[in-house]
This record gives sequence, C-alpha cells and structure tokens, in this order.
Amino acid sequence: MENAKQNKMGTAPIFPLIVSMSLPAMFSMLIQAMYNIVDSIFVARVGDNALTAVSLAFPIQTLIIAVAVGTGVGLNSLISRRLGEQNYEAANSAASHGPFLGICSWLVFAVFGLFFSRTFFEAFTETAQVIEMGTQYISIVTIFSFGSFVQINFEKILQATGNMFYPMLFQLVGAVTNIILDPIFIFGYFGFPKMGVAGAAVATVAGQILAMVFSVYVAFRKNHAVTIQIKGFRPQKAVIQEIYAVGLPSIVMQSIGSVLVMGLNAILITFSEIAVSVLGVYYKLQSFVFMPVFGLNQGLMPIMGFNYGAGNKKRLLDALKIGVLIAATILLVGMLLFLFFPAQLLGIFNDSAEMLRIGVPALRIISTSFVFAAVSIIFSTLFQAIGRGVNSLLISVLRQLFVILPVAYLMADLFGLEMVWYAFPIAEVVSVAVSILLFIRVYKARLANLA
Repeated sequence: MENAKQNKMGTAPIFPLIVSMSLPAMFSMLIQAMYNIVDSIFVARVGDNALTAVSLAFPIQTLIIAVAVGTGVGLNSLISRRLGEQNYEAANSAASHGPFLGICSWLVFAVFGLFFSRTFFEAFTETAQVIEMGTQYISIVTIFSFGSFVQINFEKILQATGNMFYPMLFQLVGAVTNIILDPIFIFGYFGFPKMGVAGAAVATVAGQILAMVFSVYVAFRKNHAVTIQIKGFRPQKAVIQEIYAVGLPSIVMQSIGSVLVMGLNAILITFSEIAVSVLGVYYKLQSFVFMPVFGLNQGLMPIMGFNYGAGNKKRLLDALKIGVLIAATILLVGMLLFLFFPAQLLGIFNDSAEMLRIGVPALRIISTSFVFAAVSIIFSTLFQAIGRGVNSLLISVLRQLFVILPVAYLMADLFGLEMVWYAFPIAEVVSVAVSILLFIRVYKARLANLA
C-alpha cells in the first residue's frame, strides 16, 4: 500500500504530474466530444425536427451526467483526501459505496423515463413529430442509464488513486462504440432496422453499458490503491454524508446547467425552433473545447485533494496556478476558432441560411466568455478537492440562474434574439469576480496555515 511519501501525487514535479495525469482524461474527453458532434451530425441528417428533438432532450442528458459525475466527484474528493491522510480503511469504505450509489441514482431516472418523458416534451412544443421523436429518445436514454451511473463511479474511484489510464479506456470504449453504432442503428445498415432518432439513443446506452462491463472487470480483477467490497457491504450514513457534502453541491452545480438550457430553450423557442437547434449545436461544438478542460480537472482534483490532505500548501497552490494557465490556453484556442470560423462549424450540422443567420453571431458572441470560464472552472475544482463544494455551487448559481437567465430574458424582451447571446460573457465575468473573492476567503480560513 502506498503512503504519502511514496505516492506520486505527493512527490512528483507538479507540471509533469498534471500533464501525465490529465492527458489520458483529456484524450478520452476529446473522443467523447467527437462522439457528441458525430451523433448530432447523424441526427441532423434525419431532419430538422430530429435535431430539435435531440436538442430539447439535451437538458435531461445533462442532468444524468450531473448526478453521475457529481456523485463521482464526491467519491473522488473523499477517497483522495483519505489517501493523503494515509487512512486506507476509510478510503476503501468510501470506494465501496460507489456501485451502490450508482444503482440508486439510476432508479430515479428510470422512473422518469417510464412515466414522464412525453410530458416533458409536450411542455416545450406542440409539434407532434418532435414530441414523438423526443419521447422515444429520452425514454431509452433514461431507462437504460445504469451503465453511465456505474461506470462513472468506478472511473472517479480509480482517478482518486492517481490511476488515469483505465478511466481513459472506459470512456474510449463507450464513445467509440457509440460512434460505430450510431449510423448502423439510425439508418439501418448491415441488416439492422432503420430506427432514426431512437437508434441514436440505443447506440448511446449500448456504449455506456459496454463501458460499465469493462469498468467492473478492471475494478475487481486488477490491483488498485483501494479495495471495493461488495460481499457483506452495508451502506454507512456517515460515509454517504461525506460523499455528498462535496457531491451534492457538484450535482446541483451541474444540474443548474440543465435548468439553464431548459430556460434558454423556453426563451429561444418564442423566436423559432431553429434558434433552439442553434443552442443545441453550440453545446455540441463547445464540448469539443471544454471537454479537454474537464479532462484537466480530472487530473487536477486528486492532486489537489491529496496534497490538501497531506497539508502541502505549496504543491496545492502550484497545481492551481498551472491548472489555470493550461485551461486558459485551451479555451483561448477555442475562442479563436469560434470567432473566425463560425459558419464552417455550423455547416457541419446544418448549413441552411436560417441556421447561419442565427448561429454565426451567436457563436462569436458566446465565445468571448471562454477564457473567463477557465478561471472559474479551475477554482471550482480546487473548492471541490478540499471539501468546499458549496463554494462551487455558489459560483454556478450566480452564473446560471441569477445572472445568465434573467439577462437572457431581458435581452430577448428588449432587443431581440441576437442580444440574447450576450448573457454568456456577462455571466462569466461575474463568475470570475466571485471565484476570486471566495478563494481569498477560503485561503485565509483553510489554506494559509498549511505547511
């Protein structure tokens, strides 16, 4: 068993350590982003209504990921801190709760898929084809979402130990399976029935389930710094509370993104369904820019959590500084792509005149927020790593509820569709200011007296 002196998270040079731990996750997240884009390209070929249906379904998929990743973040934070403290029994106990919490989360979404899918789409549109396609899509995605919940928990458990290789493979298996199966199930190749939008959903859950099977095999058949116990496992209230002390704010923080998209869809659909499709396409495109930053977070969080648990202030702050620089560089490149090539990016999905008329200014305006987002994202990662998930939640609530939605509504009401997009950069500037103020407060309270 590794101790604090032997574990690379407590000894290796920070920049090479961040790179070595982040690159596998960044690579797999890029593959995931590529899947998101390929998936929408295939769906767009079915028709405009199909793209609108999937765009309206996006908030529910975001909510699934929010709960799965938020729970995983809580596991990751607790396990890495306990390893930094050399409390291996507590680390094993936290890891053993992962599969149980994944199944509990899945049951909630399975109930939604069975009974409330159609009601959800009828709340946004009266177009019968959009409602039918969307209901089919989201029913399949939610009822069979157990693969996503279980796999992500195993992924975060291994990342907490410093193992980034297998989590990369889990995501690759899911994404590559998805990409391969998408055209087969959507268009009915190789003797399979032509399922349209439902086929995209089947491809999605098939990839998730295969990734889950692989993650279960690795978790129980390979040696790791923690041991996951199934036989004789009993959930412990105190451990679950510690997991969700960080995990619940993370879930709420990411779920706010789902509320944001639903709110923006409600605003945009008053102009046209194409405006909703533009927002959906934007989120697919921006995932290609932001996914590497989220991969960076996956490498940073266990490093930050371990060194906080070990009481090493210098390594913790070095990780913060280097993380901000790397994230800002990635998002600057993304901003330049959106500023100079918006028509080409939109043309990948739908090059209709209306899509370009609405989408080109939208991408240019929104992209000016990217570099500001780098600072907020990395500070949020630090807060989660040291057990201050509420601070991350506060940043997101200000950004996505108290700023962006009210601003978007006012812009739409007073100035029209094109001004709605300015809500994004306004919200990010507010987020950066609040992030810095919260960091100063946390530094004085928790970090200043570390060794």
